Amino acid sequence: MSAVRIIPRLDIKGPNLVKGIHLEGLRVLGNPEEFARYYYENGADELMYMDVVASLYERNSLHDIISRTAREIFIPLTVGGGLRSIDDIRNVLRAGADKVSLNTAAIKNPNLIKEAALKFGSSTIVVSIEAIKQPDGSYQAYVDNGREHTGVEVCEWAERVAELGAGEIVITSVDREGTGLGYDVELINKISSKVSLPVIAHGGPGKVEDVSVAITRGNASALAVASILHYGYIEQNKNRNVTNKEGNLEFLNSGKKFSKIASCTIRDIKQELAKNNISTRILN
Repeated sequence: MSAVRIIPRLDIKGPNLVKGIHLEGLRVLGNPEEFARYYYENGADELMYMDVVASLYERNSLHDIISRTAREIFIPLTVGGGLRSIDDIRNVLRAGADKVSLNTAAIKNPNLIKEAALKFGSSTIVVSIEAIKQPDGSYQAYVDNGREHTGVEVCEWAERVAELGAGEIVITSVDREGTGLGYDVELINKISSKVSLPVIAHGGPGKVEDVSVAITRGNASALAVASILHYGYIEQNKNRNVTNKEGNLEFLNSGKKFSKIASCTIRDIKQELAKNNISTRILN
């Protein structure tokens, strides 16, 4: 197996880094560029920026942040949210993104995946799948941050995505996202067993020990990580000045910790993987 990538995921609403539970109840955590710079300096293999209100407004509004980040950070940057056309993808790539993540537009127009892969290369096209487990045990794909049911079965959709030429799949367990209950290993394994593409696991880790099972039992190729890193950064930098006053600041101002999250660093994650004989990019 090639080295497992650790990819901090930064959900962005307006000027803020935000975090919720089940992709809802978004709390402001701070300036996304500040977090991104810290993760880059501390061993992140890639970064992922997601405009979490882009589907609502049918546009991606991260172009300025992307441009500033690309000037300072020299690891691959994936950008998603509100990308609905070849022109949208081109504009984000021109702003400095290395890859794009498609979800809503891909499900509504699967041929966009094929067109984009032919135009920009498969390695540039990532498809994000938001999955919710159903009472019968199956998984259905959702869009708009897990709010809109598509009627599409997740494994069938993953196979179609691969056939259409995508380079990677991000599989998000909406049920686990932000909860700290651990990755949905069953879901990850279902997807990774169906496709030969790299599968990026997202949603659920609450402690550093959760990360290795997504690889050993889920067969993920990479890990998208948010809460355990974000809360760790906040704890280490309690006296930082959050200048923007927009959004839900109650959690940030309270000084409280989310009890189900045992925060850690990228180094902690890579050391945990190394303990389980899982290869990662070597830290300096």
